[in-house]
Amino acid sequence: MRPTAIRRTAVAATVMSLALLTASCGSDTADKGSGDKGKADATASAKPAAAKALTAAELEKASLAQGDVKGHKISKAGPADAVAAGDVTADKAACDVFADALMGAKAGSPAASTQRKVMSEPKKGGDKDSADPEKAFKAAFDITTTLATLSSYEGKGAEETLTALRTAGTECASGFTLKAAGAKQKVVKITEEQVKGGEDAAAWTVAIEAEGEKNTMKLAQVRQGGTVASFSSFNLAAASSGGDFELPTAVIDAQVAKLG
Repeated sequence: MRPTAIRRTAVAATVMSLALLTASCGSDTADKGSGDKGKADATASAKPAAAKALTAAELEKASLAQGDVKGHKISKAGPADAVAAGDVTADKAACDVFADALMGAKAGSPAASTQRKVMSEPKKGGDKDSADPEKAFKAAFDITTTLATLSSYEGKGAEETLTALRTAGTECASGFTLKAAGAKQKVVKITEEQVKGGEDAAAWTVAIEAEGEKNTMKLAQVRQGGTVASFSSFNLAAASSGGDFELPTAVIDAQVAKLG
């Protein structure tokens, strides 16, 4: 393997440990009640003014488990992977919300939350399909790691969480610098992507520079009722080449289906 590829892989592994192997563990009580329930609207498009938060036990049942996504390994994120929102900072206040979500930190004040690490398995024998060392390397390390987080909120907390993230994605599209676990990373550009699912959904491709190397991450959030499913993803092969990769739609679809 070429020195450049080895260096890029090392950088990629560092970024992945910071950005994807983090967990918003535990649960906190919501800082808001459901408020007034409001009056029923006569139109078919009417939505309830408040949602009841799922309990920790209900979120565990709705979280992804091994076997839910074909070709992927799924496990619970451990305590050692935890990161708090206070440990993630951005040089622009408007970008704090986006930085937290990208790093896997808890957004707002969820009533409960769970977190899973989901890793795709590389195509079997893919590294032997090409005589080109670079292509073989990409095939062997074509592994997308996704941090899948479920957070439940009282009242309009889930709607407000996704709205705040969407606003931050727009206001911070030209970039910002964030610090997590003592390491700085520069978000160069945020580009909106299309994603479907739930009652509301949004996704972005995030171009990052760390230690002089260019990397790409994906961030997606889907809301179903008072629950927000957040997906922060990183692909090792893409990082080694400075390229792009696809949204983990299979993971997103499977999680949304379990939320029902």
